[in-house]
Amino acid sequence: MRLEATELDTATQPLPADQIGRFSLHEAILNRLRDMIITGELQPGNKINEAQVCARLGVSRTPLREALKYLASEGLVELVPRRGAVVKKFTSKETRDMLEVIKSLEQLAAERACEVASDAGIANIRHMHDEMVAAYEHGDRLTYYKLNQSIHLAIVALADNAALSDVHAILQTRLKRIRFVGHEGPVKWAAAVGEHVEMMEALEMRDAKRLKEVIGRHLTEAWLRVRDVASV
Repeated sequence: MRLEATELDTATQPLPADQIGRFSLHEAILNRLRDMIITGELQPGNKINEAQVCARLGVSRTPLREALKYLASEGLVELVPRRGAVVKKFTSKETRDMLEVIKSLEQLAAERACEVASDAGIANIRHMHDEMVAAYEHGDRLTYYKLNQSIHLAIVALADNAALSDVHAILQTRLKRIRFVGHEGPVKWAAAVGEHVEMMEALEMRDAKRLKEVIGRHLTEAWLRVRDVASV
């Protein structure tokens, strides 16, 4: 599973030619580490064994440590003195508190989005939604999850409020692992998909009241789906 410098799945700003390879490798390591945290390959509360991860990804310790510092800034990793990098583990209360704030932010964004969103912006979310449903039908949980989270971010972006988007993105990033856990099992997964179908219908109708209600219910149910494993 050696990483290549071209293994990049997020857009980047143009850089001088002599920096592109290094920057792309950094992004590739970040993306792979995030996936390992999201899926539980790197478990919350556990120390990240740098030697093992370097061997797994085929990279040296310097770019790995740069990536770990960045993940620490995102709240996914903690850098503990004399212990090294540890995957962040949130308590049940911390998880619930963050989900409650995310719910309020997304409901606020939903109301505004129904008023000001462009037809093209809504169409873009419809495209992501259809891809997400296709991933669900194929049983591809990681692809489904990434599209799911992109949809939540995109709905908030439609509100055209940079401060709102910034705060929401920070919390959304910290909850990456726990939101993935919320889709475990066919019953939980099917319920989450059904709620997204309702969200999409309300958004396309620009029905702010209904969209706020569905998002509120969706995120309340998100807590119920993860509360038994919220600290693992």
